[in-house]
Amino acid sequence: MNRTIQYEIGAEEEGLTIKQFLKRRRYSGQNLVHLKKYEQGILLNNRPVYVIQPLKAGDFLTVNILEDRVSEKIPPVPLPLHIVYEDEDLMILDKEADMPIHPSLNNYENSLANGLAWYFSAQDIPFVFRCVNRLDRDTTGLTIIAKHMVSGGILSAMAARREIRREYLAIVSGTGLPSCGTINVPLGRDPDSAIRRMADFRNGEPSVTHYRVLEEANGCSLLSLHLETGRTHQIRVHMKYIGYPIIGDFLYNPDTALIRRQALHSCRLEFSHPITGKPLDFSSPLPEDMKQALNCYLGREV
Repeated sequence: MNRTIQYEIGAEEEGLTIKQFLKRRRYSGQNLVHLKKYEQGILLNNRPVYVIQPLKAGDFLTVNILEDRVSEKIPPVPLPLHIVYEDEDLMILDKEADMPIHPSLNNYENSLANGLAWYFSAQDIPFVFRCVNRLDRDTTGLTIIAKHMVSGGILSAMAARREIRREYLAIVSGTGLPSCGTINVPLGRDPDSAIRRMADFRNGEPSVTHYRVLEEANGCSLLSLHLETGRTHQIRVHMKYIGYPIIGDFLYNPDTALIRRQALHSCRLEFSHPITGKPLDFSSPLPEDMKQALNCYLGREV
């Protein structure tokens, strides 16, 4: 994946070195090491320079991202992809159910990564798979894909600093929750399972989920959930822990009477563009299977 990014240096940036300028734009040290390997990686007024070169107002700085390697362990497979947004730096995809994010044992050719590998190989574009917010296999909805190393590094840092707002919709068993609240329960691995997670107040990682009740009736509630942290199975385990497990969740609430997967949907993403800084806001409606399950409880259309 190749990308050229150009910056015009303003008066307030005069005197900064190229390294300082790019660091302020959240280029990582690894990004700079990669760029310096190529004579054309960093150009000042169309000439190769060292990153210690100071900048002047009116200068034009060009960054050429050159990536020719591919994710070799991800075979290209023609799979349906719902692309919500795409530019030179990132993609937003609306993932369907029963699709892992990346290949794994027994799921080697049916992942989102396989479909993306096919999408880019068909365009003869080298592509390294970089998913910023990973979703469980049966969690539907919006996910961010970085298209090159710089956007990938910046977006990952933004996620770590909680600068990407992630909202989910979930249908849970039970009613009577306070209208809104916060679940602050550390999570760790269940020692009796290779995949399950559990509340672990001694060795677990800090995990915070904020919720808001949207509707409730007949033994179920529709919740809006905002992740402050992004631990594996965080929403699923937190809801189980407080006694309101997600319906259809084969790991934590194996009741598939109304839906055959966990009723969890990544419905909204808000963040600043990693290169331009432009505010981005994407949303995805409740999928059909969750609508049908909710209708059975509420007796009306969502």
